[in-house]
Amino acid sequence: MKKAENIIVGISIGDLNGIGSEVVLKTFDDSRMLELCTPVIFANVKVMSFIKKALELETPLHGIDHIDQIVLGKVNVLNIWREGVDLNFGTNDSAVGKYAIQSFVAATKALKENQIDVLVTAPINKYNIQSDEFKFPGHTDYLDKELEGNALMLMVQDNLRVGLLTDHIPVNDVAKHLTDKLIVQKIETIKQTLIQDFGINKPKIAVLALNPHAGDNGVIGKEDDEIVKPVIKKLFEKGTLVFGPFAADGFFGNSQYEKYDAVLAIYHDQGLIPFKTLSFGGGVNYTAGLNKIRTSPDHGTAYEIAGKGVADYNSFKEAVYTAIDIYNSRNQHLEISKNPMKTKEKQS
Repeated sequence: MKKAENIIVGISIGDLNGIGSEVVLKTFDDSRMLELCTPVIFANVKVMSFIKKALELETPLHGIDHIDQIVLGKVNVLNIWREGVDLNFGTNDSAVGKYAIQSFVAATKALKENQIDVLVTAPINKYNIQSDEFKFPGHTDYLDKELEGNALMLMVQDNLRVGLLTDHIPVNDVAKHLTDKLIVQKIETIKQTLIQDFGINKPKIAVLALNPHAGDNGVIGKEDDEIVKPVIKKLFEKGTLVFGPFAADGFFGNSQYEKYDAVLAIYHDQGLIPFKTLSFGGGVNYTAGLNKIRTSPDHGTAYEIAGKGVADYNSFKEAVYTAIDIYNSRNQHLEISKNPMKTKEKQS
């Protein structure tokens, strides 16, 4: 297993007009972070130095031109592009969006090729990243295409974990996506993630209902009775500790979520509104279900405060911690799986 400082954390820089660069630089301004990992920022060292100066930060940066020039214990900036970038903090700019995607695509390639161990992504603007070359709603969809497995958005903060059955789709399309196959896939993904990435041997999973009051026996919708309940029952009978569907308002209102290792929400806001309310700005977005590890902070570009030096970097720092913890947990799980302890019966 790698020593802590030898864990290479790749960082895609996100929207340079947002707060991404600020939270990255603030996170690694603390030299103790370099005892946990070695960061590699996929950007341009001159641009990062400009932002650092503009925000009056002291984070030491080490520019490199090739991934094999990484220096352990330094804040490496891999020059993905050479030209300068015209920045205007707080502005939605499609030209800047191109650099965000250039950084993300390069970092993903490095992740696939094992040149970095984990990926932490700074926030992008989903509107200004769109182009003929990049037609994805966001990070998760691209990673789902490029990496092995089935991606699931899992929001994490300590023991609170909220996964999404559907993520970036319109609310009026949610019911159309509610299928047996999708529910089974997402529950199995959460189960495997809790085992290999969080070290929970027999995870308990709660599933939220699509409709208010879980449909009230069909009075407010039939999907929960006709689709969700039968899938949960079938999986439970096969040994998966999955329960529900629970009415979402009462479930969070009376702290039922504390009894479970993870919660599967049916749609984006059903899961993220309570999660962000409970996580107090320290939440992490983890792309579970893939063969590689990617995390991100639970916030966006925050244009309204960009360039002012007031951004809270706690969520990004937690994203780095979480990526490292999952990396270690996954490696430990692989080692245990390779060399399982023999039972007395097998030994005899």
